[in-house]
Amino acid sequence: MREFMLEVCTDSVESAAAAVRGGARRLEVCANLVIGGTTPGVSQFKQMRKACDIPLNVLLRPRYGDFLYTEAEFTMLLEDTAMFRKLGADGIVVGCLNADGTLDLERIKKLREAADGMHMTLHRAFDVCRNPKETLEQAVEIGVDTILTSGHKDSCMAGIGLLKQLTEQSAGRIHILAGGGVTPENIGMLAKETGTDSFHMSGKKIIESGMEYRNDEVNMGIPGIGEYEIFRTDETKIVKAVQELNKLFK
Repeated sequence: MREFMLEVCTDSVESAAAAVRGGARRLEVCANLVIGGTTPGVSQFKQMRKACDIPLNVLLRPRYGDFLYTEAEFTMLLEDTAMFRKLGADGIVVGCLNADGTLDLERIKKLREAADGMHMTLHRAFDVCRNPKETLEQAVEIGVDTILTSGHKDSCMAGIGLLKQLTEQSAGRIHILAGGGVTPENIGMLAKETGTDSFHMSGKKIIESGMEYRNDEVNMGIPGIGEYEIFRTDETKIVKAVQELNKLFK
């Protein structure tokens, strides 16, 4: 039987520890998961590295929004790659596009070179590229190890058809990491329907803030997201996902 990969994206030391206890095999380390994730802080990564004995891949995303980066932003990606490599990261999770929706080959090649010896994942910039099948071939040629994708849809279940096609097209040359709405309830079906053996989830839950005094008249972030709600990885969700995968894989 094949082995599986279960990667959990975490934006706190507490979530990272919960994911490891639950049976995650790799972590994507980021900040601000509530807006899709951005580059984590140095102290945050150092604490996770001390607390976790599984591979840590770092999301490099300088800001929320699209993946058409300025020269300054791209310089940040290069410098962060070198920095996190020195700090002990096992891989980077990156993506750059041109204005026409094609993969920015020149910049991805430079990042691949900077990450020499590290795992490299092309993140969900892939899901907003113009031609996913062409982009897959380009990623293989550049030497990208993994593509994180929901199948060009808002969720993996909506994109299950393309995920299957991409897995078949990859033919073992690159890992197709299914993400975007992966849960313990659908992970088994996702594996069977797509043929992939790699999965990405947050397994998050909302916990109440410990603040006793609250001023509900002030919102400091995205409307609709309360200041007194904290997102954390739910260890039990990771355990259940692993149990489902153990039924299908080694």
